[in-house]
Amino acid sequence: MNLYPINAGNFKLDGGAMFGVVPKVLWNKTNPADANNQIDIAARCLLIENGDRLLLIDSGMGDKQSEKFFSYYSLWGNDSLDASLQKNGFHRDDITDVFVTHLHFDHCGGVVQRNANKTGYELAFKNAKIWSNEEHWQWAIEPNDREKASFLKENIMPIQESGHLHFISRTHKTFQKNSELGFGVLFANGHTEKQMIPHIEYKEKTIVFMADLLPTAGHVPLPYVMGYDTRPLLTLDEKKLFLEKAATNGWYLFLEHDAHNEIITVQHTEKGVRLKEVFTSHEIFN
Repeated sequence: MNLYPINAGNFKLDGGAMFGVVPKVLWNKTNPADANNQIDIAARCLLIENGDRLLLIDSGMGDKQSEKFFSYYSLWGNDSLDASLQKNGFHRDDITDVFVTHLHFDHCGGVVQRNANKTGYELAFKNAKIWSNEEHWQWAIEPNDREKASFLKENIMPIQESGHLHFISRTHKTFQKNSELGFGVLFANGHTEKQMIPHIEYKEKTIVFMADLLPTAGHVPLPYVMGYDTRPLLTLDEKKLFLEKAATNGWYLFLEHDAHNEIITVQHTEKGVRLKEVFTSHEIFN
């Protein structure tokens, strides 16, 4: 097995929204805001090469939305999904599976692209199975008013129409080893219904793809919960349980949205679980 970080692009989000009730004077120390109160955000995906399978976890925003849409997110930098795949010796047509942690636009937007004549949509990964879970899919196609702006029909319905949509087999547990994918999946419900957090066993290490359970290293303290979360008190409980295990077991936390820290470990302290070390993907994957 080989692992590769795939940088699908960078954008900015409002710092207050990213840290909920935590005052700016605190979160600005770890995630400094610009003059518009926005902080740097990455769309860092993970590519797993395992035998004849090439599985991509999440896909970034994609590029099919309007200029007005992207203006809300202050895109920056030169990273793109295609360039990052090429840098590692791959093409999107090589991808056999795309695992979507959840269907918010910044995680699944890259799965669907406009067709050649701009009259409709098609899969950006023409040879890939697209993996979700049935409960989250239903949540996304019948969205609540709070999340409606994050569940975009043009990102979601073409997946179903393509015939490439697959749901992982799931028992009613918070965590399960998944034989279909070759890694474990933690189900978390605080951010959105049945978000999936992959746990990958790699070279005697456990690599956890954090998605929106832990967006950045600055979110490690328990009260630092995003304003975007639908059930913030549940996120608080899920984070506490997860971080206790991560600190005890020495897990490596792969941060999807932290533009400046790729992988971290955490440790137990008198103040609770806190950041321990920061690593680059190169240090851990090679």
